[in-house]
Amino acid sequence: MKKTLLIAALTAIAMTTSCISNNPFMEEWDTPYGIPPFEKFEASDFMPALKAGIKAHNEEIQAIISNPEAPTFENTIAAFDRSGAVLGRVSNVLFNLVESDGTPELNAIVEKAMPMVSEHYDMIMMNPSLFEKVKAVHDADQSGLTREEQMLLKDLYDGFINNGIGLSEEDQVKLRAINSELSSLALSFANNILAESNAFKAELGFPVSAYYDRMASTSDRELRKKIFDMYSLRGNNNNANDNKANVLRIMQLRIEKANLLGFDSPAAQILSTKMAGSPEAVDPFLAEIMDAAMARAKEEIADMQAVMDGEIAAGVLPKGSKIEPWDYMYYAEKVRRARYALDEAEVMKYFKMENVRAGVFGNASRLYGVQFEKLDSVALYNPECEAFKVSDADGSLIGIIITDYYPRDSKRGGAWMTNFVEQWKDAEGVDHRPVIVNVGNFNAPTEDSPSLLTIDQVEPMCHELGHALRGRLAQCSYQGVSGTAVKRDFVELPSQINENWAFEPEVLATYAFHYETGEVIPEDLVAKVQAAANFNQGFTTGELAAASILDMKWHELTSTEGIDVEEFEKKVCEEMGLVGEIIPRYRSTYFNHVFGSSGYSAGYYSYLWAEVLDKDAFELFKQKGIFDPETAMSFRHNVLEAGGSEEPMVLYRRFRGADPDSGALLRARGLK
Repeated sequence: MKKTLLIAALTAIAMTTSCISNNPFMEEWDTPYGIPPFEKFEASDFMPALKAGIKAHNEEIQAIISNPEAPTFENTIAAFDRSGAVLGRVSNVLFNLVESDGTPELNAIVEKAMPMVSEHYDMIMMNPSLFEKVKAVHDADQSGLTREEQMLLKDLYDGFINNGIGLSEEDQVKLRAINSELSSLALSFANNILAESNAFKAELGFPVSAYYDRMASTSDRELRKKIFDMYSLRGNNNNANDNKANVLRIMQLRIEKANLLGFDSPAAQILSTKMAGSPEAVDPFLAEIMDAAMARAKEEIADMQAVMDGEIAAGVLPKGSKIEPWDYMYYAEKVRRARYALDEAEVMKYFKMENVRAGVFGNASRLYGVQFEKLDSVALYNPECEAFKVSDADGSLIGIIITDYYPRDSKRGGAWMTNFVEQWKDAEGVDHRPVIVNVGNFNAPTEDSPSLLTIDQVEPMCHELGHALRGRLAQCSYQGVSGTAVKRDFVELPSQINENWAFEPEVLATYAFHYETGEVIPEDLVAKVQAAANFNQGFTTGELAAASILDMKWHELTSTEGIDVEEFEKKVCEEMGLVGEIIPRYRSTYFNHVFGSSGYSAGYYSYLWAEVLDKDAFELFKQKGIFDPETAMSFRHNVLEAGGSEEPMVLYRRFRGADPDSGALLRARGLK
């Protein structure tokens, strides 16, 4: 019996060793431009690679701790930044794939992996011996360090503090347990929304991403109400995918975490390291925007009600009919057509996806001198994806961008940018260029037509390509400050400013061609698009500000005792002055930015915060010329290339020459 067990054990060890030695994550990829070899990945590769990556990372951390030499930036901070390569490779692929091309098997792997990875990083950031080394470098004279090195050191030191290094051993155990459970709850929340979104599509025949378009074009009022109810009640149906309990448990744990770290609320804890600094800075900022938006929304509702009253008089609708949330977009479209004679369906014919993408690439070329080349022979994770090599004006490699634009059941909703490979420079000074993916859920091609985008889909394509520009153009030495590794309320500046070029007449002339005739978009249609640009801003700004305020109010809680999710949300909406005809862009039970991850918790305001910067910055472009080379290169060098290598406001002032004008946002949206 013992001999049998020994043979079985040795066989298992041999199989494990073979599995790891043949695992595509264990070595740097010898592939064109460092693109992950997607064709080699099997689901069975991920968990062994994760475990091996964690083991290797722990050994690298121990080597830093055991180094007998005095702690220096190079042997401690730089060594830490360059550690964890295997874990980074497998994590970047696994967590990106489960978002964009997930399967039940991948979901099950991530469900096991999330707590494991969370625990691993908690153990590192709560390691007193490692912190002692970091603190020694932090407390020493930093005058010999570059500014980028000082920022990396500061961020790492602050990371230890914010992750509870100063807590007692007992409280550290509590914090690790909280973080582990939070990672599992976030995955559960996101999976529930994916299931609800797939149910939405199965019932109604179109994806969640088409919601706004369908609400604007569906004449059947009862059907509009059904669509609205299914959309707005996702995660709130008292079924297996209900997220109300997840929301409350997540908030309870976040409050406990904030308390352990010495803060009254999660908002106070999270904002302590952001540009805004505190809830006291964010709340009045959002309130001013909400007040302006609701003043405009009331005017919009009156205009729409006048149209509805005409239909009542004509006997189309019963007496006493009032604009409801499921009517807003439909009657707004009627008002827009009457006021501007703008037909969205007609405009879409000029926004073929490939042409729009070429136009956005062309803008980047004109502004920053970069060039794009399609790569046709590269294996990617899904046949719908496409890859492009991006080169600088001198021909040097900037990076790779993968685009993945169409909805499918395996993909989360929304649009986003992430890295498969980060930008950094190794100890020998070799510059590792990034591999970036832009994901969307835009209108897919049909048997009758190619992918034709709405105005509201052109903007997010520009937005995510703006994120990608920062990621691709990064010129940092360390991953900890490279690309989008910046403060959350600064991260949206490059993405949002990139939207500003989309509908400029001279830009439209480069990409807006009729998909059948090839005719460039007519000047009169361009004029209508421009005239209607700020139409319905009460609704558009209001739903965004409402979601931002809802996020803040959840994270300003000091207890969840007695909280009912629906009643809490209702009360918050009433107190912020949100009119009954509008709901927040994301209601609590499908607010994936906030509860499906921690990335935007107490941080959804950052879209509006960054919009002050982007509108103020674009005003400079308008003054100098929207393709002014000097202004564009200043933005490239001071913002896009710099990442988190300097404090955000310092970088912004270097570009703009002054502090941002807070009125720029309201001016740009036509609210002031």
